[in-house]
Formats: sequence, C-alpha cells, structure tokens
Amino acid sequence: MTFKKFFHSVLSVLFCLSLPAQSAVILQYHHVSETLPAVTSVSADTFTEHLTYLQEHDFKVLPLNELLTRLQQGESLPDKTVAITFDDGYKNNYEQAAPILERFNYPYTIFVNPKLIDEGKGYVMGWPQLRELAKKGALIANHSAQHDYLHRKLAEETTEQWQARIKQDILSSQQRIKEEIGHDYKYLAYPYGEFNNQLQDLVTELGFIGIGQHSGAIHTDSDFSRLPRFPASGFYSTLDTLITKMNARAFPIKKLIYTDSVTTEDLPQISIQFNMGDFHKSQLACYVSSVGQAKLTWTSKDTVQVQTPKALGKGRSRFNCTAPSIKHAGSYYWFSQPWVIVK
Repeated sequence: MTFKKFFHSVLSVLFCLSLPAQSAVILQYHHVSETLPAVTSVSADTFTEHLTYLQEHDFKVLPLNELLTRLQQGESLPDKTVAITFDDGYKNNYEQAAPILERFNYPYTIFVNPKLIDEGKGYVMGWPQLRELAKKGALIANHSAQHDYLHRKLAEETTEQWQARIKQDILSSQQRIKEEIGHDYKYLAYPYGEFNNQLQDLVTELGFIGIGQHSGAIHTDSDFSRLPRFPASGFYSTLDTLITKMNARAFPIKKLIYTDSVTTEDLPQISIQFNMGDFHKSQLACYVSSVGQAKLTWTSKDTVQVQTPKALGKGRSRFNCTAPSIKHAGSYYWFSQPWVIVK
C-alpha cells in the first residue's frame, strides 16, 4: 500500500464515513482536461482518483433522478450516497470523463445548453454524442438555452416580460432535450449558480427542481428550488479536502430567513432556525468568502443570525457554515448561502 493510500485510509476512519439515511451529496464538475483553465478543470488522473476513492470506500453512486425522487418521497438512502454531475456539456466530457465513468460503471448527469448545441458551438458536444452517452446511461438535463444569467432583467424589461422570457427559455430548452434525447427530467442547473427569489418561484411554478453551485449536502427537507452541490474541480479537486465534503451532512434546518440571494445590500445576513441535537452551538462556525469569520448572534436557543463582518464587494460571495456532528465523530454538517451583490 502506498503512503497516499494509507493516508486516505486513515482519513476514512477519522471521518466516520456514514451519512444519515436521508442525506446525500451531489458533486459538480465542468472539464476533465489538463489544457483548459484549472479553475473549472480536473485532470483525468485526478478524476480517476476521485472515483477510486468512492469505490474503495463503499460509496453508493446513484443516478440523479433516483436520488432526488427518493429524497422528495422521504425514502431512505444507502449510507454514503453521492451523485455525479457535469455542467455545460463540454466535448472533453465525452472524450475524457465518459470512458473513465464507464470503467467504474458510475451513472452521471450532464446539464446542457440546447441553443449552443443547435448553433454548432465547437466546444460542446453535439446531439449525436449526447445520444450515445444517454444510451449508455447518462442523464441529460437542462442548463438553460445559452447559459444566460436567468435572474437578470433586460433594460426596461418588466417583471411580467422577464417571467415570460425565462419561462420560454426553460421550456424550449426542455423540449429540445426531449426531442433529441428523449429525456424529460425537470431539473434546471442555474447558469453560474446564480438565482434569486423570483427565479426560484418561477422554477417551482414550472414544476422544476433548481440546482445551484453553492456547497452543502441535501436531504428530505432541503429547498428543492436551490439544491446545493459541491464543486470538485480546480482548487476544490484536492482529495484530502474533498473527502470532508463527500462525507458532509445536511444541517437540520427548520427555517431559513434572508431577503434575497441577489441583493444590493453589501452587509447581508441570514437567520437560521435549527433542529438542534447533533451539534454544539459553540462549535458552529461560519465563514464569508474573501472576508473571514462571520459574526454569529444566537437570538434564541435554536436560532442564529449570521452576518458578514465587513461589506462584500460586487459579484458572487458565500457564507459557509459548518459544525461537527456529536454522534458521528469527524463528520461535519455543512450549509452554504450564496450571494450576488449588485450595485
């Protein structure tokens, strides 16, 4: 046994790798490539290392549709359940990722932009390649028509006009996938992981599940208009840290209160009401991207207010909150609140 494998085996013991019966993790990838930007890429060797870890440590890799259906229906899941997803449908998913996944016999989902495919963009797979992967078990799902920021209104566009435009975008994209692949899974991966309250409401009204790019585990009580995924590429691809995320648990949240994920407020805050019992209040820690530790104020025995200690800059930010489980040594609860600050 190599030192690296021994090290990972030790970590497995330390992290007590069982997930709760109704909790799971979704992993998010973009590129499997050594020549494209590292921020959204993993090498074939690193990707193989991720899948090897899942296999050697008895993770159950489920198709996304099975995982989400079982959670929505309140059914139990196998311990250590994960799903694997890719955004954008890049050609290297066909050339590099798919053969590796086939060797492990792991199911996966690819979120695609049908308009870009129809326009013949050279960097994404065409419908024939997607049909080939679908026949081998891949799920093909909706990532909007051409990867626009769906929550943004056009100049002088009314709310009603925006709703009609985005509804058309989502439904026409869904129809193209159905026509070309035969799949009709009502899952929408938000482009750039950005969404606001109005977009969440529209997605729910259309009968879709909304899926973001903020971190965290999912469970039966998750908000299915904003499900989290753990990015596993670039900076986040290091297995030594990814192990913690693969074994994350979903916080038991009763109520989450905030104004909106897209906001002009540069000092945003959230209020979280928990079902307490499996973590100590004193061990809850929240961090703000590019800022540092968040200010926590417990307003009652089960409710905490989380606020950034200083103003956030324009663009995307996150609050990441974690706490170690009392009952499962080394396992962490994980919640992420994404922000888009607009000024």
